[in-house]
Amino acid sequence: MWFVRLGRGLRTRIRGDYGSPEFWAAYQAAITGKAHPAKAVAGVGSLAWLVGRYREASAWTHLSLATRRQRENIFKKILETAGREPYTSITEATVAAGRDRRGDTPAAGRHFVDTLRGLFKWAKGAGLVALDPAAGVPYPSKRKSQGFAAWDEGDVARYEARWPLGTKERVWLAVLLYTGLRRGDAVRLGRQHVRDGVATLRTEKSQGEVEVALPLLPPLLEALAAGPTSDLAYICGERGQPLTKESFGNLFRDACNAASVSKSAHGVRKIAATLAAQNGATVPQLEAIFGWRGGRMASHYTETADRRRMASDAMGTLVNENRTSIPSPKGKVRG
Repeated sequence: MWFVRLGRGLRTRIRGDYGSPEFWAAYQAAITGKAHPAKAVAGVGSLAWLVGRYREASAWTHLSLATRRQRENIFKKILETAGREPYTSITEATVAAGRDRRGDTPAAGRHFVDTLRGLFKWAKGAGLVALDPAAGVPYPSKRKSQGFAAWDEGDVARYEARWPLGTKERVWLAVLLYTGLRRGDAVRLGRQHVRDGVATLRTEKSQGEVEVALPLLPPLLEALAAGPTSDLAYICGERGQPLTKESFGNLFRDACNAASVSKSAHGVRKIAATLAAQNGATVPQLEAIFGWRGGRMASHYTETADRRRMASDAMGTLVNENRTSIPSPKGKVRG
């Protein structure tokens, strides 16, 4: 609950979801002394009503915190313009139009479609709609890109030279590199997750949480022993406080720039997977380390590593070392 008070006066309850138009209208009324506006309530059968019921369902609460936060931002924008519209008026064309309005950013269009798919898949299962209008809407075309640039060994060397043992920045890299965790999971990892030298953690991902069990490797133990770390998380900020995924991402990028490494935290996960595959890790082993499912992502790394090994082994076949010279009809030697 949120309250506002001017000086030593009485507190006024601010109703409405934080950040919503109703919330800010009530806030302005409280600080200006105007009458408290009545809270606008979307009727039963409206899109806002449907979203409200969805937030109460296990289909919503079982999503990871990061996914719920992302989808809340999308719902907020949708409800500002269409919250009072009947949810039965939402069609496949409506969803496609919303996707296309985000065409400049394919990732935003994809998240928009995913958000409405989640909403209407639940609504159909709950018997509130007969058809799912988002189910048949394709994702926007992806731009050709390699995604986040992977680190290489030179990047690691430059970073470690700039941030030696005993700096929090060195701990940051060690946690990312020697666990392979995503940024959001890495900031949560701490002593409470470790038993008998193995860190066990349920990773956060929209496809469902996956538990990983990761032995702490000697280079990571060395960095943790040198510190600094916080009480509940190995990754910490300037004053020893734990960091959110977003704040850590910004701070880590600053540390990378200071080391002349123009790459991100996700790129560290890529080099970890690459090194594991090059050293012979199988698809099941990669999935166990990185929390993947379905084999697709792990196969990408093993196939790339296999091609590198096979190319290295086979390059010698391009040269025929057993060539012999034969005499030409005129007695000259022809090779």
